[in-house]
Amino acid sequence: MKNNIQMKKVTSIIIAIGLVVVSACSSKVKKEESLKNTDSTIGVTVATPMDSNNETVNISGQVAASQTANISTRVMGYITKLTVKVGDYVSKGQLIATISNNDIIAKRGQAEAMMAEADAALTSAKKDYDRFTALYKQQSASAKELDNATLQYNAVKSKVEVAKEMRNEVNAMLEYTTLTAPFAGIVTQKFTDAGNIANPGMPIVAIEQKDSYEISASVPETDINAIKQGEKVTINIKSANKSFKGMVTQINQSSQFSGGQYIIKVSIPEAEKKGLFAGMYADLSLSKSKTNDSKEVNMVTVPLSSIIKKDDLTGLYTISANNTALLRWVRLGKTIGDNVEVLTGLEKNEQFIVSSEGRLYNGIPVFVKK
Repeated sequence: MKNNIQMKKVTSIIIAIGLVVVSACSSKVKKEESLKNTDSTIGVTVATPMDSNNETVNISGQVAASQTANISTRVMGYITKLTVKVGDYVSKGQLIATISNNDIIAKRGQAEAMMAEADAALTSAKKDYDRFTALYKQQSASAKELDNATLQYNAVKSKVEVAKEMRNEVNAMLEYTTLTAPFAGIVTQKFTDAGNIANPGMPIVAIEQKDSYEISASVPETDINAIKQGEKVTINIKSANKSFKGMVTQINQSSQFSGGQYIIKVSIPEAEKKGLFAGMYADLSLSKSKTNDSKEVNMVTVPLSSIIKKDDLTGLYTISANNTALLRWVRLGKTIGDNVEVLTGLEKNEQFIVSSEGRLYNGIPVFVKK
């Protein structure tokens, strides 16, 4: 009897343990199935490639002043005064700096003395010439005496001209010791300070004309023939948060001194110049000019955000016939703003996945969100 009771207790415990195990396994299976059902299908957004018939040229440039000047001197001497600093506004003709000129002033004194001496000699020679001319007419002087007086007079006149040119040269050199602004503008750089020695051709300050900004950009030789003067350009300056239209005003015809790149100038509308500074980078986009013989170019582009990169490979996700994600490797071309050209691997009417609600991988079921 006692053994039967113990057997019943053992049996009840085993049954209870079995029920707990079965319940736990069932709960685990349901949880796994629930997670599986949650991750099994992902909602995605799809799009078709953009089909563009107008090929564009995308280049980078910089904001620059249309008129700049490095103020320098043609004489050597100490800088005795420097009246401006970086950021100062200067008007046309305003004093910028002065160079020591004591030696030049001394030379000017010598030139003035030589000029006075030559003038006195000229006055004397002129009197002799006039006197011998009168005597010759009265037959009181010989032709030889008149010729000598004439030669002396002409020689002294030449000395006067030499002295005059020497004085002009000294005065010109003296002007180079006083440096003034050639136009109204802003001082953008200061290369030296008062007390230093200025050498011929050495810049002392740099000035940019105020509000004369334009954009300078380099164009490769493969695209230069597609750009025409007067063509409209879309300009985006991210640092100034500006986007506007400009116009090609100048095209350099040679790339000899610009590393194989052709320099173009693009105008900036007056209303957009406020808030710009020289050196700001700009993104330029303009349509290629087409000739009568040119063919239309069908360019397939997709958003850069949809591109998947793995090592040196690039691809994007498409949707297979079984409604699963399919990674398609593609070859890319040029970048155009936020889009990129697809050269091979994707047809222009084929849908691709732009975004998804979860992580994509090959074979995962997807559905297109409405």
